[in-house]
Amino acid sequence: MIYKKDANFPYPILTNTSNAYNNSRFHLTVGLDEIGNNYCFEPKYDISSDFIKSQIENKKAGLILVVQNKDTKFYEIDDVERVVRIPKERISIKDRTVIQLLIKAKQDISFSDNGDLNGFYEHFKESIEVPKNSILGFSNIITLNVIKKPSELFEKKIDPSLKGPFEIELSSETIILKFKNEDYQFVDIPNNRDLNNAYIREGLSRAVINFVINNGEDNVVDIDSIELPENELDIKLYNLMKSRNVKEVSLENIDEVVNTIGNNIIEKFTNAVRGLYNGN
Repeated sequence: MIYKKDANFPYPILTNTSNAYNNSRFHLTVGLDEIGNNYCFEPKYDISSDFIKSQIENKKAGLILVVQNKDTKFYEIDDVERVVRIPKERISIKDRTVIQLLIKAKQDISFSDNGDLNGFYEHFKESIEVPKNSILGFSNIITLNVIKKPSELFEKKIDPSLKGPFEIELSSETIILKFKNEDYQFVDIPNNRDLNNAYIREGLSRAVINFVINNGEDNVVDIDSIELPENELDIKLYNLMKSRNVKEVSLENIDEVVNTIGNNIIEKFTNAVRGLYNGN
């Protein structure tokens, strides 16, 4: 299974967000290549705990690559090669693929010599013994996905049957901007593309609200901890937020997030209006 940062364990776990370890870090990056009939995954990781690293080096613990596609598969990382080869017929990276690295105990492990734990555990770490096959840590989640037409976040349609001049519709893949007629798109005015940013901003705001409803708990989404969304439009928004370093989105900060991911759309709209006023 894929673990999120809010997973609970009865003993200290090494993650990127754990409070159990001092300077807790378990960061994963993954190289992907195609060689013959195989996909080759090359995980690279950064572990902050010397204690955990020593367990791996002494073969008391091992690294497991979890690849979640249509189902979930587990691959032990070879100490020498550190490359996981998966036949192409067993996986399709065109489907959403989620990857995580786990540290698993190969034998019972005592934490009595674990000097990397925070002070809370100092007086009773001698009594902590993690059983064989237990998880000692898990990394961040890497998502691989190939989306059809990923840049096409918006569609525009003319629909004379609209009751009003403009409507927004969210499909499973795009934000649809619907106009009663093309005049509302400023087609006969210079800089009409930037003038349409007012509509784009409204559509983006509606889509982000829907993203929060679909993926949040208590109307809050922690971008780094959620799994890749099911809905393709939500996937596009998720990737856009990740690329702009958005960490959290909620119904309270919709405007802030839209401004961050919107690539200065309001500024462009404002400049286009000023240009018309100045005769440009």
